[in-house]
Amino acid sequence: MNLYAESSAILSWLFGENRGTAVRNQLRRAESVVSSDLTLVECERVIIRARALDEITESKAQNCRSRLTEASNHWYVLKLGAEIVERARLPFPHEPIRTPDALHIASALIARTAIPDLSLLTLDERIRKASKDLGFTILPK
Repeated sequence: MNLYAESSAILSWLFGENRGTAVRNQLRRAESVVSSDLTLVECERVIIRARALDEITESKAQNCRSRLTEASNHWYVLKLGAEIVERARLPFPHEPIRTPDALHIASALIARTAIPDLSLLTLDERIRKASKDLGFTILPK
């Protein structure tokens, strides 16, 4: 199984939320994981925000960062280049789609040109709905 890992799923895993175990299991079973610079930025910004608002301890923040770094060192991380930006500027099923979501879906579409059996790992309902209509298998179920 090949996955595109979107931020909502990765954050759920990092913060130990309800569906985080299912996300972790999907990541462990994946043959390959593709993600985006955007995922890494969004995850880091959430960690910084949670720490700044004193929602997590510094130890928890460091643990999240370490697990993200360790995992993403084994991922194919796409740069937000011209091809992704151009696709994100076009309509998607079930508009309106927020800009970061459009960039994730566009990244997954571009990655799927190289990995035809790419599934999308996301917990975001807007991304799940639009991506399903674009032919992606959506995980976790």
